[in-house]
Amino acid sequence: MDPFPLGRFSVARIGFGAMQLPGPGVLGPPRDRDAALAVLRRAVELGVDHIDTAQFYGPDVANELIREALHPYPENLALVSKVGTRRDDTGAWLPAAEPAELRRDIEANLRSLGVDQLAVVNLRLMDSDEPDQLIDDQLSAMIAARDDGLIGGIGLSDIKREHLLHALERTEIACVQNAFNLADRSSAPVLEECATRGIAFVPFFPLGSAFAQPNPVLGNELLRRAAVRLGHTTVQIALAWTLSVAPNVLLIPGTSSVGHLEENLAVADIDFDDETLKELNAIGA
Repeated sequence: MDPFPLGRFSVARIGFGAMQLPGPGVLGPPRDRDAALAVLRRAVELGVDHIDTAQFYGPDVANELIREALHPYPENLALVSKVGTRRDDTGAWLPAAEPAELRRDIEANLRSLGVDQLAVVNLRLMDSDEPDQLIDDQLSAMIAARDDGLIGGIGLSDIKREHLLHALERTEIACVQNAFNLADRSSAPVLEECATRGIAFVPFFPLGSAFAQPNPVLGNELLRRAAVRLGHTTVQIALAWTLSVAPNVLLIPGTSSVGHLEENLAVADIDFDDETLKELNAIGA
């Protein structure tokens, strides 16, 4: 499986997402700190060269774990973060969208990770239906951070195709992070635009939202039958399907278990026969 460009890096198509390293609800310290550190170290041992994180994971927890486990970092390791969101004392996800807030949070990521530059930082657009003046101001802040050498590339998250096209009129875009999985393909137009333009597409919630019950992906009967027939877990089949959608898809499955990490990385070797692929494609049709 060929690597794919991510800013100035060329990364394996399965990376690691740090969202599950903090405690329940992405709040507070991990249940088992040693286990969290072991997962990060094992990921790099197995060839992971793309780690996705955020200062608001914890808050302040995921980045500190990454630094403790991996610093000094391998030269080929792309550290990617995101801005545009913060957490309050109750754990609510709130916007932190003003240009000064974006710059402040980029600098906070640099300090906590112990680096001079991040490979990419994603600008998360919360509750934005179409491009507006705020988005232009946000893009200006991101461009300034890149020009100042704080970030290597600019990404976008939780966007529509119109946002991407608008941003591309201003600057190069290194990647897009949107929700995408077997049951939710509403971002297919964005993925297709990215594929056409050679932009990495990084799906979040590839297994369905961690905050939705019942899980619309892992609870699907067609997926369960395919997993049994192929001798893999439902998680592996769901991830392998997502990886198969397009060559610009970069997975960042997260876990706090070394065993699950190894299972996730093994999905690169899963191939689907035509019948299974037809069945899986029908889930989100």
